[in-house]
Amino acid sequence: MDLKTLTYLVVGATFLLYIGIAIWSRAGSTKDFYIAGGGVHPIANGMATAADWMSAASFISMAGLIAYMGYGGSVFLMGWTGGFVLLAMFLAPYLRKYGKFTVPEFIGDRFYSRTARIVAVVCLIICSVTYVIGQMKGVGVAFSRFLEVSYDTGLLIGMAIVFFYAVVGGMKGITYTQIAQYCVLIMAYTIPAIFISINLTGNWLPQLGLGSTISGGDVYLLDKLDQVVTDLGFDQYTTSERLSTLNMFAYTLSLMIGTAGLPHVIIRFFTVPKVRDARSSAGWALLFIAILYTTAPAVSAMARLNLHNTIAPPGADSNLAYEERPQWFQNWEKTGLLAYEDKNGDGRIQYTADAESNEMVTVDRDIIVLANPEIAGLPHWVIALVAAGGLAAALSTAAGLLLAIASAISHDLLKGVVMPNISEKAELRASRLSMAAAIGFAGYLGLNPPDFAAGTVALAFGLAAASIFPALMMGIFSQRINREGAIAGMIAGISVTLLYVFQHKGIMFVQSTAFLGDMPENWFFGIEPNAFGVVGAVVNFTVAYGVSAVTQAPPAEIQELVEDIRTPSGVGAAQEH
Repeated sequence: MDLKTLTYLVVGATFLLYIGIAIWSRAGSTKDFYIAGGGVHPIANGMATAADWMSAASFISMAGLIAYMGYGGSVFLMGWTGGFVLLAMFLAPYLRKYGKFTVPEFIGDRFYSRTARIVAVVCLIICSVTYVIGQMKGVGVAFSRFLEVSYDTGLLIGMAIVFFYAVVGGMKGITYTQIAQYCVLIMAYTIPAIFISINLTGNWLPQLGLGSTISGGDVYLLDKLDQVVTDLGFDQYTTSERLSTLNMFAYTLSLMIGTAGLPHVIIRFFTVPKVRDARSSAGWALLFIAILYTTAPAVSAMARLNLHNTIAPPGADSNLAYEERPQWFQNWEKTGLLAYEDKNGDGRIQYTADAESNEMVTVDRDIIVLANPEIAGLPHWVIALVAAGGLAAALSTAAGLLLAIASAISHDLLKGVVMPNISEKAELRASRLSMAAAIGFAGYLGLNPPDFAAGTVALAFGLAAASIFPALMMGIFSQRINREGAIAGMIAGISVTLLYVFQHKGIMFVQSTAFLGDMPENWFFGIEPNAFGVVGAVVNFTVAYGVSAVTQAPPAEIQELVEDIRTPSGVGAAQEH
């Protein structure tokens, strides 16, 4: 069976599975729509959280970034996984104990202010919309390559699938669909890695294969990769230090607190029955995520080695003849993510670090994972599985983000501010309409991406770190922070981050340029814009505490609420919710 037909069958089967789950788990109440009825088992919720979390950025882009950043790529591994430790320890159990539906609802109640709730909604929408653009792009790219349809057509198909299971099922449908999507994406990521690790090292476990010797020799894989890339003029893979110590620290911390502040991840912990289940869910999620995240370094190194050995085999006169380029090369040329220019007219592909002589004028890092099975010559069914996995990763995160946006509009704005007496039936209808509108808007941004779309994923974490995370931490652990301080802090944090980001016009292309270039001299203490969320968070905390110190303390009942949220003695009663 040819690859195209097989890919259609595999991807089509997964889509039918998602639709079937949505029909089976149709939301019948607002509680079903917002928090899946509050009865999701912590292991199931951990798996759904992992799928919700592991977006197209994790599945498609992360390994590509690590492949070219080398050692410096560890910021993503440390930051994105470390954030779940913060969630488990400092946010998830307390927010579950409070027992409400959304993050803005907690902020509005804790800071006794509709204005605070509205500001939180605005911050949530900015973070979520910024993040969802990247997911829509991932859907379009995966469809256009593997199903050989146009980017626009692929994006519309993806929108239709998300529309069906998200609008019909709400959080309940999304939760059980994400469990299926996790199974698809983790198999799609690990199976090719196992094949390639066996081919290169003879070790079936990629994590061990990364530190093993090349099959048939005594040279370690990483030593071989260092030799290959340095021969071509690139930095040594295992000692790449593009990021300064301060910038690496800021980037890692920004990703950590951004993870802990992303609303579509936080609301997952409202779906479990008990307070202790929220912390347990975070632990299970971290375990499920670790399967992919510990595999990613091996995928990165092995894919880059295969890529160089295919395009620019070792030896001064052995550059690949362009007319003899393999089929995978031709396939990816059609997408525009891989491009060759014969600069010296010899008909051979020179792939070097020297921009003037390098004839591979475009090697988009997003192809590393998706093209990896083709480069390694793996069976067609593995390639088809990777296509399904990439789509599952993008769709699962897009659904979670869109639900967070829809919930903020229908529950926090409509019911919480505009129409507090709205009936449950009318609110459920409004929730579905909000979800449909959010999908339409996200699709529009996917079809007409703004100029800054290339760096949106990292930016989303910075915005969440600068706005939502500090408000939640202060709301849970400080009785003295009042509404004036919280509102001023959120506005200051997200504003300074956005201003810094847009002041540096080229920073949104950081994933395609800045990782290989020198740091601009006007960066604040050498901190790049995608890492600036940590500075925004410091501004948020500082402003909030400063304003609260010179204004009236919160009412006594609010201070008692904060104490009750943190006090274990109330856990038993909260478990009954």
